[in-house]
Amino acid sequence: MNTPENTSKTTSAPAEKTDAQWREELTPEEYRVLRQAGTERPYTGEYWDTHTEGVYQCRACGSQLFTSKEKFDSHCGWPSFWAPLAEGTVRYLHDRTMGMERVEVRCATCDSHLGHVFEGEGYGTPTDQRFCINSISLRLVNPEES
Repeated sequence: MNTPENTSKTTSAPAEKTDAQWREELTPEEYRVLRQAGTERPYTGEYWDTHTEGVYQCRACGSQLFTSKEKFDSHCGWPSFWAPLAEGTVRYLHDRTMGMERVEVRCATCDSHLGHVFEGEGYGTPTDQRFCINSISLRLVNPEES
């Protein structure tokens, strides 16, 4: 998988806010997922079965991360994408929590937790990857608004 640890190719500086600022701006559940790397329960998020066209932005900072063109039905209970919108919009970290070896996906702009990326699951997507992203980490906007 082409997801080097702790790397991104963003050209803008990361959004830096204090913990108090994040707590003030985000709901408790958004804070738990975005800032503490939590996970929403499967089949409960706003976008897990959405087929609306648009751009998915980071709920914390508004950066464009994914589009509906790369979204697919994986039936896992979370929104799934086969690629981010562009190289450098997300960054990857090795995640060894919960006794698993996974690759965490974070917003490259504000370093918020989005979900995980998996490879080789046989979905038949162009990249053979599944970006399994928490709905609460995203905001879907109309393409003209983005």
